[in-house]
Amino acid sequence: MDNMTKVIVDNRKARHDFHIIETIETGIALKGTEVKSLRLGKVNIRDSFARIKDGEVFLHGMHISPYEQGNRFNHDPLRIRKLLLHKREIIRLAGKIQEKGYTLVPLSLYWKNGKCKVNLALAKGKRLHDKRETIARKDAERRIQRAIREANIH
Repeated sequence: MDNMTKVIVDNRKARHDFHIIETIETGIALKGTEVKSLRLGKVNIRDSFARIKDGEVFLHGMHISPYEQGNRFNHDPLRIRKLLLHKREIIRLAGKIQEKGYTLVPLSLYWKNGKCKVNLALAKGKRLHDKRETIARKDAERRIQRAIREANIH
């Protein structure tokens, strides 16, 4: 991401639970009060996922808190939102999702030139031993970095 982008929210759980195969930048169709809540950072994409239905991609499970001053114009926090992709991208993704174990998960939401974008990932679920291996690897890297820092201090 360049200097014109500002991250709203990251889905760190997705990187823990899935092997990321590839990422795609998509737009998202939002209502007015949703945009205002996003500007305040009141969004959660931890348990969200995308599905392809009738040649369109929809994001399920994303929670955008109702805007405080929105009164009757407020939206349903868990409504299904449409993702904006080109038809050929949707067809390509649909073909890959047909393969066993592949799914679409959002990695992050961010502002790019005033527009809200979703970093969508084609991902394959990790098994329990894969998750343990990832945790062990990160723990080992952390210990190595700590040892290096302590060696530099003394």
